[in-house]
Amino acid sequence: MTKRNMVVSDANSGFDMAISMAVSGSCVAAQRPPAYITISKKKLLQNLDINSSARINTWLDSMRASSPTHMKAPPLSDDQVSWNMRRPSALDMFEQITSASKGKQIVMFLDYDGTLSPIVDDPDRAFMSKAMRATVRELARYFPTAIVSGRCRDKVYSFVRLAELYYAGSHGMDIKGPSKGSRYKKGTKAVLFQPASEFLPMIDEVYKALSEVTKSTPGALVENNKFCVSVHFRCVDEKKWSELAKQVGSVLEGYPNLRLTQGRKVLEIRPTIKWDKGKALEFLLESLGYSNCTDVFPIYIGDDRTDEDAFKVLRERDQGFGILVSKTPKDTNASYSLQEPSEVMTFLRRLVDWKRMSLRRFLRMRRRLEEIKMSIPN
Repeated sequence: MTKRNMVVSDANSGFDMAISMAVSGSCVAAQRPPAYITISKKKLLQNLDINSSARINTWLDSMRASSPTHMKAPPLSDDQVSWNMRRPSALDMFEQITSASKGKQIVMFLDYDGTLSPIVDDPDRAFMSKAMRATVRELARYFPTAIVSGRCRDKVYSFVRLAELYYAGSHGMDIKGPSKGSRYKKGTKAVLFQPASEFLPMIDEVYKALSEVTKSTPGALVENNKFCVSVHFRCVDEKKWSELAKQVGSVLEGYPNLRLTQGRKVLEIRPTIKWDKGKALEFLLESLGYSNCTDVFPIYIGDDRTDEDAFKVLRERDQGFGILVSKTPKDTNASYSLQEPSEVMTFLRRLVDWKRMSLRRFLRMRRRLEEIKMSIPN
């Protein structure tokens, strides 16, 4: 295991910070360390103006936008029909997807919450079904498979419990390869990459501060995801969202090296480094030996705003496809859509069945060619 450190100084704040990386095998030489977003403390606070009414209103608009209602959907509007045409169902387009992957190695990337498990009020009870676990296990038999989540890597693993997968927790800031080794990568050393390890003490401080300050808001739940902190407001009365946003802002004001992003009914506090699920996807492809390959076909399935970084990477690489899990139209870089985890499971099962049948046809053809060869006299 090789370790590399990088120190970055903020001239305006006099703040020095080191990033420590540990990567197995040849990945160290090829993978660049993530860079900091270069914004001075003074400029950051001026730009964000965290406690201003305008900033809080912006947060509230974002919180509402990320919180689709659970009411019965009205008849499809022209906009929805148009969106469905531009982002058709991955089930309806299954043959086109598999046809595009012909002759290439499919690599699967899966978000967890809202993709493999339903969204629930209590994040600690976001369990995947036994049927979904069995499906993902079968998937990993035929394709390299990674779970990419905003959750702590250990928490995601406790939900999935499949040692043969790659896991990228904390939005890709905590990556580890299969504990059983991988048939897809030479060598037995597991990939390990933690680009934000120096932020751990700061994240712990913010977690404790947010846990304390949000106690007065019923339903608010603060989750320590190791390299990021999540403030869930799924069970918070919408009338209290403004209060919660102000509480989060009051804590973040003292931490200019952290930034806030938005998920489905969750506020995410993360380090200000240029690292996200898209970077994690690229890192994992490189770790598997597919960084500059034309014969790889990544498929990323996710439901959250944070998954857009991965969808965007696939579009820019012009390789593979992103699949958004959503019942409602959204601005997205994904190419296809699925409505809910049950459709995700159906898609994954069809992919496994397609690969299994393809291998059977290949083996039958190879045996037939061998028989023909043996029947020809020398």
